[in-house]
Amino acid sequence: MNRIYKLFIITILSFILTNLNAQDTLHVFTLDDVIQIATEQSLDALIAKNSFNASYWQYRSHRALLLPSLNMSATIPDFNRAISQITMPDGSLGFVNQTNMSNYLNFNINQNIALTGGQLYVNTNVQRLDVMTDSVLTSYLTNPINIGLRQPVFAYNSLKWEKKIEPLKFEEAKKSYVRTLEDINIKAVNRFFDLALAQINLVISETNYKNNDTLYNISQGRYNMGKIAQNDLLQMELNLLNSKSALNEARFNLRDKEFGLRSFLGIKDDENIELVIPDSIPGMEISVQKAIDEAKKNNPEIVRMSRELIEAESNVARARAENRFNANIVANYGLTQSASNIPDAYKDPRNAQTVSFGIEIPILDWGLGKGKYKMAKSNQEVVKNQIEQQGIDFEQNIFLEVAQFNMQAEQVVISLKANEVAQNSYEVSKNRFYIGKITVTDLNLALKEKDGAKRTYLSSLWQFWSYYYNIRRLTLFDFEKEKQLTESFDDLINK
Repeated sequence: MNRIYKLFIITILSFILTNLNAQDTLHVFTLDDVIQIATEQSLDALIAKNSFNASYWQYRSHRALLLPSLNMSATIPDFNRAISQITMPDGSLGFVNQTNMSNYLNFNINQNIALTGGQLYVNTNVQRLDVMTDSVLTSYLTNPINIGLRQPVFAYNSLKWEKKIEPLKFEEAKKSYVRTLEDINIKAVNRFFDLALAQINLVISETNYKNNDTLYNISQGRYNMGKIAQNDLLQMELNLLNSKSALNEARFNLRDKEFGLRSFLGIKDDENIELVIPDSIPGMEISVQKAIDEAKKNNPEIVRMSRELIEAESNVARARAENRFNANIVANYGLTQSASNIPDAYKDPRNAQTVSFGIEIPILDWGLGKGKYKMAKSNQEVVKNQIEQQGIDFEQNIFLEVAQFNMQAEQVVISLKANEVAQNSYEVSKNRFYIGKITVTDLNLALKEKDGAKRTYLSSLWQFWSYYYNIRRLTLFDFEKEKQLTESFDDLINK
């Protein structure tokens, strides 16, 4: 029993230690780690991929409209039993029982003509008819080949405009996907530094609590010796209580930010996260003109502007076509034959031709067509003006972002130096307080400057990387590696 008891205790202790070790395990992430994980497995990345796939299949559907299509249609069988009215041999009308069954099979090839908006078709079909009286009479009707053309003369040619617009939509979708990845990068930067600030706040709070606890104990001794006033002792006690409250709040805030980053990255376990703050920044200065040039080549907004101009032009063409004379030509040439059996139904087929020409002329629409055309023209002018203004704002935005980024590098250096000075100043002030050379107020001021300088330095790093990835988002260009941002789109497609 003792051995069993000892074994039980050892098992429980092993389980507890294992769980404690698991809880102590950390995910250690750099900024690059967080960005990479976010672009690979975050929910935002998954949504971006599915959105691109939808755009790809929309483009494939457009391409399919320009290619020949093969279709089969069949009716097997069509059975009919009814009493029908027929003309008798003597010219009178009569009713007779009729029973028949027909079967029909057709193969059809269609080819849209984007240049003219027409459609060319070729088909072949065969039909069998069984008339059931006292005996079964069977006959076949064949059309070995039919070639036809349907051609609108003055109608709006949707294929012509889609051939211009759809490739732009797909190009815009590809660039938008890359831009979305940069949006994810910006979110990753914000989540990273949000948690990093929470971690620094916790370190600051823990340090301040320990320092305030030590200072309060020292102040109690000095107060008992009559070297400081009661008010100073109370102030130190208040500092200790405030630092304890700040420590509790920092701990809660850290867990909250950890949960936010873990959720964003799609990490399902509850292990703690420790971030490695970047200790350096790339030493580069971005040229405004280069940023503008790359943005004009790569940004999906430029493609969108071009697409919207063509769409506005297309709407004008549609309204113009609907407000004037329209005509349609349908021409067909084929061969046909009938017989009581299949082989004979394909012998010596006869010619069959049809040609039709239809017109549609608006006579009175109370200005409806003219109004639609004028409205389309006005909308086209509005789009032109909006896009012209958007182009100006686009360049101005890039100029401001680049200027802020180039200035931020110096701000990081300044805040780093200020942080070092503030930390040293606090240590000096703390030592001087120990020997009674400064008051509690002076010490609190040095403490506030120390904490503020550390947070300011982290914030300056945060802004630097935010500006950098925002410029990448606008230009879709990696200025560190001097190359355009792109993706292997074939790997993204769910085929």
